Amino acid sequence: MATYTRLPVAFVRGEGAWLWDESGRRYLDGLAGIAVCGLGHAHPVLQQALCEQAGALIHTSNLYRVPLQEELGARLCAAAGMDRVFFANSGAEANEAALKLARLHAHRQGIADPAVVVMDNAFHGRTLATLSATGNRKAQAGFEPLVQGFVRVPYGDIDALTIAATNRQNIVAVLVEPIQGEGGIVIPPPDYLARLQACCDQHGWLLMLDEIQTGMGRTGELFAHRHAGIQPDVMTLAKGLANGVPIGACLARGAAAEVLGPGSHGSTFGGNALACRAALSVLETLITAQLPARAGQLGASMVAGLRQALAGLAGVVEVRGAGLMLGIELDRPCAEIVTMALDEGLLINVTAQRVVRLLPPLIIDDDQATQLVDGVATVIRRFLGADRAADRAHRNGGHG
Repeated sequence: MATYTRLPVAFVRGEGAWLWDESGRRYLDGLAGIAVCGLGHAHPVLQQALCEQAGALIHTSNLYRVPLQEELGARLCAAAGMDRVFFANSGAEANEAALKLARLHAHRQGIADPAVVVMDNAFHGRTLATLSATGNRKAQAGFEPLVQGFVRVPYGDIDALTIAATNRQNIVAVLVEPIQGEGGIVIPPPDYLARLQACCDQHGWLLMLDEIQTGMGRTGELFAHRHAGIQPDVMTLAKGLANGVPIGACLARGAAAEVLGPGSHGSTFGGNALACRAALSVLETLITAQLPARAGQLGASMVAGLRQALAGLAGVVEVRGAGLMLGIELDRPCAEIVTMALDEGLLINVTAQRVVRLLPPLIIDDDQATQLVDGVATVIRRFLGADRAADRAHRNGGHG
């Protein structure tokens, strides 16, 4: 089904931060499969793990013990300071689990009509519940009636959350991204997450963090909320967790970890042996190679380089980022920049219509980072220059 308008290229091979198309042309990957391939392409550790596991056992179902799932669960919970985890197959499914957990938690407290606070411009998935939690009317249009039970407030605005708490007595949880990815690499005020946790603690709400795009080292810490020194009640992961092998995770601690029980939720494929072996190899590599710290250092250098390269350029609103999660906001829609970059052998993305988004693999080296910065800056300058020429032609009645 035509659910994507695909770019006119197909890749047949990858190595590290590079991809090759059918004709043999090489491209520098500045998107990493949308923050998925943190270890890049054809990483030898992951390749060996997948081959060994495929030759031993791929899937048995959750009717039986899955030792690799138990090992991954223990390692993830230890790394995140959480107590239990439910494994799914995607970020949307992980968020569905979190939303179901919040509702069941509320019903057991006698709250018959629970509400979850979500944010403007948020993105949590494409299933009906996660789409309803998403703050994007374009994505929601045509799928009404949406799931009820959400209260929406502006992202980064604690005062609005306080007002919501005063007006609504049935709020049970807050679902929020530490940094809004699809919303345009929107970074909240430095004290936002800490104040958010304090508000949740005050009212007895669950703080549920969607770390699907920010997690697994992307922002300079293994999990983005560590920058704020907080601890959520529920956290969801996916994307970078297994470097392209489909897996999602919903982690919880304390009372939230004891909500879901036999019969309350499930998944046929979730947490199977192959996916868990992949995730274990990714987690081990991220930690032993200190890739989150590397992402933080390299990302700061790339932001500085982009700011310098685009300084004073009319049309550039802001360059921002955290680790290897970078956004260049322009003052106009810029979807065509993606095709312009593709022509130059660069894979990038535009989100929220006006934000050029970079999510390169965490294993990218200094030279590749410099090449990506220089290439993207060149394409943006060309795009804005072409726009100015078009504007002049329009003002002159079509004569440039």
